[in-house]
Amino acid sequence: MKRLLAVIAGVIIAAGIGGWLYMSGSPIGQIYVPSGTGITAKQICSLTFVSGLEPERARALYTDPILGDASSLLQVRIDHERETVTASALGVLFRQTAIHREGLGCTLVHDPATFDPGLSLPLSGQADLMTLDAGWRDAHFDAGGLDAALDLAFTDDGRNTLAALVLHDGRLVAERYAEGVTAETPLPGWSMSKSFAATLAGVLVQRGLLDVHAEGLVPDLAANGRGAITVDQLLRMTAGLDGFETGDGFDPNSQMLFTQANMAHYAANRNVIHAPGDHWNYQSGNTILAGSALAGHLGDTVPERQATLRDWLLDPLGMHHSVVEIDEAGTLQMSSYIYASARDWARLGQLYLDGGRAGGVQIIPADWIGYVTTPTPRSAGRYGAGFWLNNPGLPQDAFMMDGFQSQRTVIIPSDELVIVRMGATNGINEDTPGFVNGVIAARR
Repeated sequence: MKRLLAVIAGVIIAAGIGGWLYMSGSPIGQIYVPSGTGITAKQICSLTFVSGLEPERARALYTDPILGDASSLLQVRIDHERETVTASALGVLFRQTAIHREGLGCTLVHDPATFDPGLSLPLSGQADLMTLDAGWRDAHFDAGGLDAALDLAFTDDGRNTLAALVLHDGRLVAERYAEGVTAETPLPGWSMSKSFAATLAGVLVQRGLLDVHAEGLVPDLAANGRGAITVDQLLRMTAGLDGFETGDGFDPNSQMLFTQANMAHYAANRNVIHAPGDHWNYQSGNTILAGSALAGHLGDTVPERQATLRDWLLDPLGMHHSVVEIDEAGTLQMSSYIYASARDWARLGQLYLDGGRAGGVQIIPADWIGYVTTPTPRSAGRYGAGFWLNNPGLPQDAFMMDGFQSQRTVIIPSDELVIVRMGATNGINEDTPGFVNGVIAARR
């Protein structure tokens, strides 16, 4: 009885603390703690049921390091039968649950009554048939030099590299994976997803369905009188909306990703602080809104949009181990939540070196590489449309997909190289330039 009373008292106290934090308007209760439970539930769900990592390893690598001491206050419950993950603070506060659906990944669910947990769209199950081309490697590279570059990428100093590979002229010449990770393991791309969104825009342009400079294409923006903002401005981060992101858990981006059922609606209703096109400000809300506009050309329902996405982009590239997750409202989450194998990320990069063609079909315009690599005004020449440019330490013509925790896909046209590095790096330099330049130095 005493133990039961102690538990009840603890719950009442914790609930009181949680209520006070929320009602006081403190960013700790409004954003930080809910974001902490949200990112933990969502990421552990995806890393467990999409990537296939052990939950303890996923948490130790990806979420606990970014939460710091606060991680010790979080309780995580995993239901392997229902494929759900619930995270809460002190067991009762700010509880959030993510649900996995096959082929659709994991979604934070805020209103179970409106969510269909049975919806699924299984992946094709096709094996990845890409193989190491040792003959091409030995003709064009010093194999020992490539191994040395991979050794550098996998340096055991906390950078936690999980996958690294090199394509040259479209041929696989080097790859390595950490224990428990394979060539078919979908890994989180985080903001590399923004480059995927820019590529999907190219698919729609090639099909004559989209003018990235047209106004009125984003439903949530058009609904609130902001229809003048274009897809181009969203991809280039010049929409002028107040949605700054700092990655500290207190910013609007964290609130959007980890507490909102409808991310596009949230992003569209941020304050307008600059005229569209006048100011560069990197923020995931822009790409969320761009993705909502692109999705409208893929179909009316979640299954239709996912199926079309596969038919028009993923399957032609052979990206059969890729999952584009959605929020509770069904929005394709192309700012942060695409999970794909290292080989699939490399295939996406190779599309740009192949003139936008795959399997003899023009997937994106031949000059789309020119569009995504044209520097956006007021970005100091560092950002194009969904891709990073003029990256320090890399060749001048290199452009890059770049994601949180050091996800990198580097595309170097002059060397016909696509170089991928994926992992869970927190608080240290993973030295992508060292890895890339090691590969270049190994060229014969």
